Amino acid sequence: MQFSLKKVLPHLLVVIGFVIVALAYFNPVLKGKKIFQSDIMQYIGMSKQQNDFREATGNETYWTDSAFAGMPTYQLGAKYPHNYIKRLDLALRFIPRPADYLFLYFLGFYILLLVLKVDFKLAALGALAFGFSTYLIIILGVGHNSKAHAIAYMPLVLSGIILTFQRKYIGGFLLTTVAMGLELVSNHFQMTYYLLFLVIILGIAYLVDAYKKKTLPAFFKAIAVLVGAVVLSIALNATNILATQEYVKESKRGKSELTINPDGSPKVATTGLDKDYITQFSYGIAETFNLYIPRFMGGGNGEDVGKDSATYDAFRKLGATTTQAAQEAKRAPMYWGEQPIVEAPAYIGAVVLFLFVLALFLVKGRLKWWLVGGTVFSLFLSYGKNLGFLTDFFIDYVPLYNKFRAVTSIQVILELCVPVMAVFGLVKLFKDEHTKEEKLKALKYTAGITTGLALIFLIFKSTLFDFVGVNDGFYRQNYGQDFVDALKADRKTLFTNDTIRTLILVLLSAGAVYMFLKEKLKQQSVIIIFTALILFDLVGVDRRYVNNEDFVSAREVDKPFTANAIDKEILKDEGHFRVYDLVSGPSKPSYFHNSLTGYNAAELRRYNDVFEFYVAKNNMKVLNLLNTKYIIAQDKEGQMFPYVNDEANGNAWFIESFKTVDNPNDEILALDKLDNKKQAVLNINDHGDAFTSGTIPKFTVDSTATITLVEHQPNYLKYQSDNNHDGFAVFSEIYYGNGWKTFIDGKEVSHIRVDYTLRGMEIPKGKHSIEFKFDPDVVKTGSTITLAGSLLFALLLIGGLFYEFKKKQEISA
Repeated sequence: MQFSLKKVLPHLLVVIGFVIVALAYFNPVLKGKKIFQSDIMQYIGMSKQQNDFREATGNETYWTDSAFAGMPTYQLGAKYPHNYIKRLDLALRFIPRPADYLFLYFLGFYILLLVLKVDFKLAALGALAFGFSTYLIIILGVGHNSKAHAIAYMPLVLSGIILTFQRKYIGGFLLTTVAMGLELVSNHFQMTYYLLFLVIILGIAYLVDAYKKKTLPAFFKAIAVLVGAVVLSIALNATNILATQEYVKESKRGKSELTINPDGSPKVATTGLDKDYITQFSYGIAETFNLYIPRFMGGGNGEDVGKDSATYDAFRKLGATTTQAAQEAKRAPMYWGEQPIVEAPAYIGAVVLFLFVLALFLVKGRLKWWLVGGTVFSLFLSYGKNLGFLTDFFIDYVPLYNKFRAVTSIQVILELCVPVMAVFGLVKLFKDEHTKEEKLKALKYTAGITTGLALIFLIFKSTLFDFVGVNDGFYRQNYGQDFVDALKADRKTLFTNDTIRTLILVLLSAGAVYMFLKEKLKQQSVIIIFTALILFDLVGVDRRYVNNEDFVSAREVDKPFTANAIDKEILKDEGHFRVYDLVSGPSKPSYFHNSLTGYNAAELRRYNDVFEFYVAKNNMKVLNLLNTKYIIAQDKEGQMFPYVNDEANGNAWFIESFKTVDNPNDEILALDKLDNKKQAVLNINDHGDAFTSGTIPKFTVDSTATITLVEHQPNYLKYQSDNNHDGFAVFSEIYYGNGWKTFIDGKEVSHIRVDYTLRGMEIPKGKHSIEFKFDPDVVKTGSTITLAGSLLFALLLIGGLFYEFKKKQEISA
């Protein structure tokens, strides 16, 4: 028992240390404050209705009315039955957000290095280097929580895979299953997709190594074990995966049915996102050096350059007060790269990169090649349109690559690989695999490359770079050439200061290695020095962008929106209708009303088409069709006012006839001039056979015919109809065929899509009760699979632990 405790105690202390470091960096959470994250504010607006429903009823709704006129909640934090892997995830994230994600960064990377048989002290150093990588901190600052969540579990997945390749099949299977299950829980499939690339590179490295060593049977046995683990991890997340897969086909990330744009021009057919949209955020090739020098390209779009800056003086010359100039100098547009918006540089660290280069000369074999391969692969793909031939190939030919935007995000691979390689630079430095002369030679080359690069930039900066940003034309037009010259001067100053900073850190790093090789420093001292240098380097840059100033009271985060006088007036109306807010931003309207807008990258594709063709152009016919009772706009003086639209069609209405079309283009174009209170557009290729008569009928609608909404919840609608004739009703509700079930007088019937994106159905004459219930089969199916998978994993876990226990007993006997 004493031996076991002694073995576990260092790791326990390291984990406790990770908790302390995470809480120290985000220390305002200890006072009950929360970080203000712009994306999470938008998410809160989008998800309020479903959260309110859950709190009021204790049940889950998988549909929300509050955004984009209605959509599933699958990508808005829906909770599913039997999601036990999610409970494990919540248990691991036991400290307040966002410190919990930083802790997960540390923990996962630490376990990866331990699996790679790195000493726990170096593993802890590597975990700090990974966790404080600037990009990983920045995404916490802006609220990309699901992305951070997925990145945090990447090292853990790799740990399970490597453990399996090390022929520890039971432990590898169990760890891979749990880790991959947790990775999928994060629900950021773009990051998981990128992880797959790194796993493939890792697998190729192990395959080549197995071929050389003639151990192919063991390799393929490991592959079989890993396939089983992945299948089981998918089963643990079956509901979310199946629901997402079903939904993505209907979202704007699925295949577009239109061949025209809103302006009538031809639209390039695609099965995913538009190529320009995918590559909008493409890393500049020169921007690569941001990884080494933090403000090589000026940093972010809003840098604090202070009162001593040329930008501050330029604002003063333009007539700004000292207070105004100081405020503007806190968010000066210093970034001069090619991307439209950059919060901060993707800085990995001068010290970490120094060790990475050192490792290039000391590390050999498969470890080196999968880490270097992953680094180069992700860097090249992050260039996007700046390395067009490679990006175009992946968009056109690599499955699923065209489903994801912001190609710069793939740098998460190199942000994982580089610190691992850097740690192994120290591992090899401390081991006796190389002679002292070989290590000194490696140090000489490393110091020459890293310091030489910094010196070249420092000496020739004015020759190599113009420090001109893509938006400088706008600033020149509005503020004059002197203002642009001031921006360029400050960019050059930031460039110079950070290059000198990097140079000093590299020299200190080289000095520490040199002193160790000359036996002036012991290994323990070198580890302490590098830990201090890495923390000083990375935390110093991180705090420029995410610090205590980003924290506010919990109330401001939990309730980020306040109802204005117009919102309060609209809220007095207890009817069921929609609001089109042209002023308040994407998700504030969803916080208070059933909105036509929202904030989500995967809204329903057909509704998005209608929005782009008509709603965005304030087409009143379509706004009426969507039951838009209130429009919030601004007058000439910039004052908000509500427009009450008395012409809105209401919740449902009987029509007289159909405008038939046979393709999606004509289907959406027909909405423009349609008398939609009397007619509905019907695509006969989709629903032409939906009528009991076998032909497309016309209907008699007299003044006594009524259909009224009498009860509504996000996932349930009830209407009462009274009609002297057989009729057809159009419902101002978004059509989604995968879950909405319809009933007339308790008997299930079918409904169809009309008017491109709405619901419609035949209703027999007389008085009837019509119900819509959102009861998706995919949730039931997925929950059954998840429960079965959880039970199977529990049995395998117990069996595996028992087997290992018996084996150790036999060995000790």
